[in-house]
Amino acid sequence: MSPSATPGASVTFASRMAGSRAFSTHWPVRLGDCGPDGRLRSDGLVRYLQDVASDDWIDTGLPQNETWLVRHAAFRVTPGARWPEIGDEVTLTTWCSGTGAAWAERRTDIEVAGECRIETATLWVPVGPTGRPMRLGPDFYASYGESARRKVSGRVSLAPPPPDAERRPWPLRRSDLDIVGHVNNAALWSPLVELATTPLTFARVIHHAPVTGNDTPELVVAGNRWWLTVQELVHVEGVYALGG
Repeated sequence: MSPSATPGASVTFASRMAGSRAFSTHWPVRLGDCGPDGRLRSDGLVRYLQDVASDDWIDTGLPQNETWLVRHAAFRVTPGARWPEIGDEVTLTTWCSGTGAAWAERRTDIEVAGECRIETATLWVPVGPTGRPMRLGPDFYASYGESARRKVSGRVSLAPPPPDAERRPWPLRRSDLDIVGHVNNAALWSPLVELATTPLTFARVIHHAPVTGNDTPELVVAGNRWWLTVQELVHVEGVYALGG
């Protein structure tokens, strides 16, 4: 099944416009983010996206009064490109590719040896000290430029699990939790590491509600779609496509 044939899987990977801020950094693919095959795991890839986003946000010099939470994230592999592997030097280039009233889309390209291997798109919501989303101000647009003025929707749809889907417990670990007491975004990609048996060409994860350390999630699987549910309610939803 192709990603576009699965409900909720359609994603636009927008190009950067002229006059837009871009931030780049690079580092080697290390042992802790690779699987037994030596390839970068998908949860390791998401950690890269978190880190480069944080580095970019700090580099803007804008006030750091919020916590950015992920609403959904997706990536696609460039046709014919191989996954980054241990020892590869990856270059990550990130920019704001669109906004809404209280959210921002971030695009990040991952290159190895000058070749774009993976394109990613992530929707982030800035949350203030009260726990409520914060509106983006003029300084944000002045910093990120033209691409940030592209309008993107903050709405996501839910494709619920079918009744005959496979279900099993998904135990949490204390190491999965982040500073706000939620299971970290990267840790929520770990079911994909278990399900994907060959290299991925596409994946998307949607966060409908946080998973906390007090929850007892259940992993629900049907074909190339998966969900994390808590007391029968979908908190996380994913879809993926495998290579040949």
